[in-house]
Amino acid sequence: MNDSSDVFQDSILSFLEPIKAFLADDSVSEVMINGPHEIFIERRGLIEKTTASFIDEQALQAAVRNIAQFVGRRISDEDPVLDARLPDGSRICAVLPPCSRRGTTLSIRKFSKGNPSFMDLIQKGSITKEAARFLDVCIFLAKNMIVSGGTGSGKTTLLNVLGGRIPPKQRLLIIEDSSELKIQTDHVVFFETKHGDHEGKGAVTVRDLIRAALRLRPDRIIVGEVRGAEALDLISAMNTGHGGSMGTAHANTPYDALVRLETLAMMGDTNVPPAAIRRQIASAIHLVVQIKRMADGTRKVTHITEVIPSVDENGKYVVRDLFRFIQRGREASGKILGELIPVGNIPSFMEEIESNRLPYGREKFTAPDWYVQMKDKDAA
Repeated sequence: MNDSSDVFQDSILSFLEPIKAFLADDSVSEVMINGPHEIFIERRGLIEKTTASFIDEQALQAAVRNIAQFVGRRISDEDPVLDARLPDGSRICAVLPPCSRRGTTLSIRKFSKGNPSFMDLIQKGSITKEAARFLDVCIFLAKNMIVSGGTGSGKTTLLNVLGGRIPPKQRLLIIEDSSELKIQTDHVVFFETKHGDHEGKGAVTVRDLIRAALRLRPDRIIVGEVRGAEALDLISAMNTGHGGSMGTAHANTPYDALVRLETLAMMGDTNVPPAAIRRQIASAIHLVVQIKRMADGTRKVTHITEVIPSVDENGKYVVRDLFRFIQRGREASGKILGELIPVGNIPSFMEEIESNRLPYGREKFTAPDWYVQMKDKDAA
């Protein structure tokens, strides 16, 4: 932990006495405070209510205001929302009354320690070895990817892993609203947005940073979360020589991720027709990797889906699953049983894999017999 984090621990955590134990517990990933007397935590992917509480609303607000002051942000009756990053990398969001009707609402998403790897995800059951190797192949071939999922599904962790597999000699520019990615490679530049002052002046957006990044000779660009008009700039970058770029998006399915990108791309001051944006997205995105937090609290990659670089006669995206998670049951304890398996589709860039002599043959995409039989039965 660096010096600023130590100062934070000493000067701020005293205000967070009721939740200090949760902040120190590595098994707790998030602390959620719904007013002074209602505190929940997320532990190993599951939410549980605690008996902890603050003395009163004033004590909770004092903690929030001191945190805001420490990180150089402002929260007040006129500006009742705080969204910031703590010195240790944790994310904090707070909303004051009267916008938060039951008292100050505060969430602290803790910064995970260490750098995750594919082996960590494999050991946790989030992905299989064969699927991880395929994504490795796609990164080597500079395929553009979108990591899609809901809040808390593990998108950032997966993006960390994927970014860490980028060839070390390539220049990588990472753009985030609040820095969370910890990608380590030989040539990486980190950009973070800047909030405006109380008059809204001086703000620097993700879109501003993408435009600046394009002038700084990047090989690849990673956007931590695509949630605004910067979607169009990222798509344009992917289509103009920055292969292997990545980003995350909030969506429940791979197809929905493409639709969300389309919607976001149209939010800005653009006169590009929707049909043209749709074709650009279909051409730019090669793969969507869907991740989901399951009912038992685990995070699993549920789809690795190829985007065909064209739209159909109705102007819709054409997607094709290459790997898919199939749930086959559930233990009495609630643990979900299932597998991430190939479903029998060969990627359109298979010849590219073969011409580069990458050790990933066509047989790797063969669906298991039980899945073929299940599909045949469903078709009948």
